Amino acid sequence: MSGEEYEISHTSTVIYARLPDGSKAYIRYSVENNVMKLISTYTPPQHRGKGIAGKLMKYAVKLARENKWLIEPICSYAVYFFMKNPGERDVLLEKYRELSDEEWRRLHEEALARERSNEGES
Repeated sequence: MSGEEYEISHTSTVIYARLPDGSKAYIRYSVENNVMKLISTYTPPQHRGKGIAGKLMKYAVKLARENKWLIEPICSYAVYFFMKNPGERDVLLEKYRELSDEEWRRLHEEALARERSNEGES
């Protein structure tokens, strides 16, 4: 991890980090009935592997806790984050809290497949 500094902020639909080269990493989300749906995560290719998406997810968890929202992980990275960080699952919708490792893997594979099939659409 490099020592690059960046600030994380949010709007009502995006959590983002403006990176030193002017690009942005972000999580698109929506909130409905106190449920924060994590829709998509993006990190510019030149910044991948530096832990930026993980920091954005931790910010999302903090935001959800502050607002007393529950999280529904929809995009593959959100599913991956909660699969790898069971200590954060208390903020998830009830149906996700007690999933087995196998169920998390299946959910992740389904999210990846859905994203791949949507890549051609805009």
